[in-house]
Amino acid sequence: METNLIIEGFKFMGLGMGTVFLFLIVMIASMTIMSSVINKLFPEPHQNPDDTVAKKQDNKKVIAAITAAISHHRQG
Repeated sequence: METNLIIEGFKFMGLGMGTVFLFLIVMIASMTIMSSVINKLFPEPHQNPDDTVAKKQDNKKVIAAITAAISHHRQG
């Protein structure tokens, strides 16, 4: 009788794990499909090369400001 209970336990465990596995597969597939549909309907705008130069200059200013703030904080 104990063997039947152990076998039934393994059956339920397999059923539960199979259900979770199938749910995850369906969820991943649906998310992939939704992502492709969204990317098709609303594509990312292309950046102008001139914008990247301006952003790099802005980043240099931000880095300089952060460096100045850190050195000022360390001085007292």
